[in-house]
Amino acid sequence: MEIAKEKLLQMYTTMVKIRRFEEKVKELFTAGMFPGWTHVCIGEEAGVVGACAALRRDDYITATHRGHGQNIAKGVSLKGIMAELMGKRDGVCRGKGGSMHIADAAVGSLGGIAILGAGTPIACGAALSAKLRGTGQVALSFFGEGASNQGVVHEAMNIAALWKLPVIFFVESNQWAELSRRSSHLLVETLALRAQGYGMPGIKVDGNDVIEVYEVTRRAVERARNGDGPTLIDSITYRWEGHYVGDPVVLRPEGELEEWMKACPIRRLEGRLLQQGILDEAGVERIRSQVDAEIEEAVEFAKRCTLPPVEDLYRNVYASPYTPW
Repeated sequence: MEIAKEKLLQMYTTMVKIRRFEEKVKELFTAGMFPGWTHVCIGEEAGVVGACAALRRDDYITATHRGHGQNIAKGVSLKGIMAELMGKRDGVCRGKGGSMHIADAAVGSLGGIAILGAGTPIACGAALSAKLRGTGQVALSFFGEGASNQGVVHEAMNIAALWKLPVIFFVESNQWAELSRRSSHLLVETLALRAQGYGMPGIKVDGNDVIEVYEVTRRAVERARNGDGPTLIDSITYRWEGHYVGDPVVLRPEGELEEWMKACPIRRLEGRLLQQGILDEAGVERIRSQVDAEIEEAVEFAKRCTLPPVEDLYRNVYASPYTPW
């Protein structure tokens, strides 16, 4: 299936936006602008963009603790995310979620979850709701290969297959689970093989090729909307940064990062667009300038926002009206 020029440019722009945003996040976190901890997804842009490009605005995602890029790709505003990272009242979660718990129901983002694999049953719940309501919506759950070993992930995949839920399990296999190499906790060549145990399709994709990711996810989404159940996608990519911003990264073998950087997802798509005449050097610079301006605007917006007042402490904790047992 041929992808429209506008779609390709949109995916390229979003990938650049995520990369520049995460670089700015590193800078601001190091300068002490954010409370808590933060984890960036530099190098993994193609997977999240390709996956979310295959979804409708009203489709659902569950994100991970490395979820800035996932939420940007789904359409959450940069201003809302940046203010949230600074713990401000105008953040997308009113300053209560922070870096690891970004959510925006308006675009189908059900939230980033710091607990590994915990988004998979939530995605199943959203998918079941969509199936019962007959809305044609699907849910896509992002998680890493480390999280794939959690029991709840297996339970979620099993029930999704049994009930033919419209859900896509999307593994961002970035070669590291916190500080553990993939080979230290996985023996299978690809997690796509695990899908056989649940009776669903399992597909391995080049997670640095946004077009391949988009095409595979699009087919999985179509299958889910048609009532044929879930799909497991194993997106092979690499995490350029350490586990968290400030991680000394002492365990990575020498030369490993440099080899993966040669497959930079942004440069790969940029090269294709230049070769096909969809983009030229002036267009590349224009997109970068526009993205940088948008990010700076988000930073200035977040700086101007106020912190949540003390009286907000117990708001949005329980459903309203809340009745004690």
